[in-house]
Amino acid sequence: MGASFSALFIDQDGVSSSSPYLGDLPESCVASIIQHLDPPEICKLAKLNRAFSAASWADFVWESKLPPNYHILVHKILGFMPQNLGKRDIYTRLCRPNTFDGGTKKVWLHKSTGGVCMSISSKGLQITGIDDRRYWNHIPTNESRFHSIAYLRQIWWFEVNGEVEFPFPVGTYSVFFRLQLGRAWGFGRGICDPEQVHGWDIKPVRFQLWT
Repeated sequence: MGASFSALFIDQDGVSSSSPYLGDLPESCVASIIQHLDPPEICKLAKLNRAFSAASWADFVWESKLPPNYHILVHKILGFMPQNLGKRDIYTRLCRPNTFDGGTKKVWLHKSTGGVCMSISSKGLQITGIDDRRYWNHIPTNESRFHSIAYLRQIWWFEVNGEVEFPFPVGTYSVFFRLQLGRAWGFGRGICDPEQVHGWDIKPVRFQLWT
């Protein structure tokens, strides 16, 4: 590849006839290079010129970014496997928050790493007394991915249980439990008011995970 590329710019006397530009690089060469970059970097380089733009759509570039079982993920999330979509389009679709399981769960790919992320709403969990309005309310808010949270008014004790059956690729995952102490004040923003929070210092809070 190096010899043929040099021949474009060196005449028979060995004198350079013109200077090479990034746009003169073969598309296959560019694709072989950018496949080692993170997706956001690939998309930025695609704006340089036509060669980089075309190379950024090569299927083998995005094949390495998708999870090994992306076919299963697409079927699970979209319900079908698109036939006319390239690998970059599939990656883009999976990076969007995709709702499933009755709207109680969202899953997406991390744009930089391609890792699978999932969020579960309060309505996708089994919560003690959740249907009793003496204890719980569902409050709309823009701070939640699901635009709604379960607000605890008062209760003696409660448990929260949830199950996830999903084809996660093999890997290392982190689990986060999101709680917000305090009332939602002004424009849906949660501001902690210590005078409105009681009991958390009396009984311990315990989080457990089973696989």
